[in-house]
Amino acid sequence: MVAKPAETSSEASREDETTPSPAQNPPAPVFKFESRRSVVHSTEGIVACSQPLAAKCGLDVLRAGGNAAHVYGAPFARQHGLTLMCLQDAAVAVAAGLNVTEPVDCGLGGDAFILYWDAAAKKVSALNGSGRSGMNYTLDRVRAELEPNAFKIPQYSPHSVTVPGAAGCWVDTVENLGSGKLTLAQVLEPATALAEKGFPVSEVTAYYWGFQEKEMREASPSFAELLKKDPAAQNGVRPPRNGEIFKNPTLAQTFKTLAAEGRKGFYEGRIAKEIIQVLRDRGGFHKLEDLKQHGDVGSESVEPISLAFCAQGLGDERGVRLWEHPPNGMGIVALMAMGIIQEAEAQDKIPVFTPKDFNTTPYVHVIIEALRLAFADANWFVTDPDVTPVPTAGLISKEYLAERAKLFDPKRVAPKLNHGDPPRGVPPAFQSCDTVYFSVTDAQGNAASFIGSNFSGFGTTIIPCGCGFTLQNRGSGFSLDPEHPNRIEPRKRPYHTIIPGLVTNLAGDTLHSTLGVMGGNMQPQGHVQVLMAQLVGGKDPQESLDAARFRVRPSQGSGEVTWTVEVESSLPPETIEGLRKLGHKIEVVGGNKRTTSFGRGQVIRRTTGAEATALSMALRVWSDRRRIWNGERGEAPRKAAGMGIDRMAAAGRAVCRSRFWTGWSAGVSR
Repeated sequence: MVAKPAETSSEASREDETTPSPAQNPPAPVFKFESRRSVVHSTEGIVACSQPLAAKCGLDVLRAGGNAAHVYGAPFARQHGLTLMCLQDAAVAVAAGLNVTEPVDCGLGGDAFILYWDAAAKKVSALNGSGRSGMNYTLDRVRAELEPNAFKIPQYSPHSVTVPGAAGCWVDTVENLGSGKLTLAQVLEPATALAEKGFPVSEVTAYYWGFQEKEMREASPSFAELLKKDPAAQNGVRPPRNGEIFKNPTLAQTFKTLAAEGRKGFYEGRIAKEIIQVLRDRGGFHKLEDLKQHGDVGSESVEPISLAFCAQGLGDERGVRLWEHPPNGMGIVALMAMGIIQEAEAQDKIPVFTPKDFNTTPYVHVIIEALRLAFADANWFVTDPDVTPVPTAGLISKEYLAERAKLFDPKRVAPKLNHGDPPRGVPPAFQSCDTVYFSVTDAQGNAASFIGSNFSGFGTTIIPCGCGFTLQNRGSGFSLDPEHPNRIEPRKRPYHTIIPGLVTNLAGDTLHSTLGVMGGNMQPQGHVQVLMAQLVGGKDPQESLDAARFRVRPSQGSGEVTWTVEVESSLPPETIEGLRKLGHKIEVVGGNKRTTSFGRGQVIRRTTGAEATALSMALRVWSDRRRIWNGERGEAPRKAAGMGIDRMAAAGRAVCRSRFWTGWSAGVSR
């Protein structure tokens, strides 16, 4: 049975390293839930995201029609009751639903990235929906506005606002990758209705909503748009509380404008004028031309980058290819780390690990050092390749990764790591991170891996009048070092932390899985750990997400990388002690802080058998003080929705027949 909007709650997902410290350690009662849920099954597809109402938005669009008619033929589909699928349309519907229900993480004021697997063509496509700095944003002008010794743009500064790219990404996804059977208005209708009628705010979302109330009131004359009416509260409004219904009619109107006018409706006209007006009032240098330029160009279709991994006894038969977005995103960190591990084995520095070796000292040590080497390069080289050349191909070349692997010592920590000197000469045409991640799949084996973010909570908390969303602060990712490749310059995309992931099988070139881990620079580290847990540790998708994690916390802004290694308290004590003996600076993280250090995550994996084709979906979520099954009791933070031939389901209900997709969901303490 599909959950009714008024009966369901949600949990926000958080970007870890950018959220102020009080939000990183919310009071324990917020995370008291011990949720349980059963496996989700579906015959036709899965929507896996952090909010059941957003998942329902996707299911509503999947019901409306799409790709299955091309495979089965429309008459056959109608005769057998097959729901016609429209994968990318549904992905945008979910993104809009998350904008409504989790504005503390994502929305039209932020950015988005998508990877898409076309099962028929056996091709991965990528769409970069991140925005650029304004044309007036020179390094000298920005530095003149900040403290003399500032090394980055403050997060609540109007100068941290880059052009929001999410709106363009939504439009371009529907127009260029969608089914062609639904209008943008039809795709956005479920989320529009949700914004108009209201939705119940979850306890966790309510907590983070209230945390940035002060900044929102100070930054925005229109602060009341994202607060709830209460005659007893300051100015008659306050943040919504747990379980209260919140309506956002101005966001609904923004959706309608976007649906009716496309990119032009957002990047020109009233919405654009309100964005520029509020930024100029706050001291920003933005111009209407900045928005119009993005609207004219739209999102950028880029060539995804990938690395084949067939080490650790996998070979070509069981090996995989990991796909990521190219810079300005940091997905290249995951590719480099996997490649360094592969080359370390080729140099006989590590053995072929068995499942019994999972999360032992040698296993964790090589992943940590590979990540450190990758970050040493990425923290220097990753930027907008359209403005500053990035040696992308050189960084992930076998020759360069082999050279970097030579710096790995299985017996000790490398004391200092600087960026290397990868092969250059790669033409710009080669390129022709709070956060929500979700994935949508269909019965034909197509998959969309989608991620969006405001960067830090509500971003700047600046609300354009009458628009119903806040503006991101992704410009804080720029460097103010004039020698740094990622220095701020006019019309440049900043270093991005948010990355969707996708994995294909080397044998047969078929879909293996979609994956995403939310949380600042944990994201590429999570991709490596979750994938290695499945490939090497023998874990299923749920076990790979449940497993104890570790996080390299690198410095930024210089060639040399210093580090601390944060490890979950559930990592084996002997592993922690072994890492210390190797010279690692270890910080054991437990309790509520675990949520912000190690990220949430989602995996959908497809397997084939003699009698069934299955898709396994797993989620890492946060609850009380131990790993638990998420679902029916208490608050169910992460939700999966499956769609079957007989009926569809949200929030963990579906019917399964001989051909099925299946999903699991689990939780870890905050």
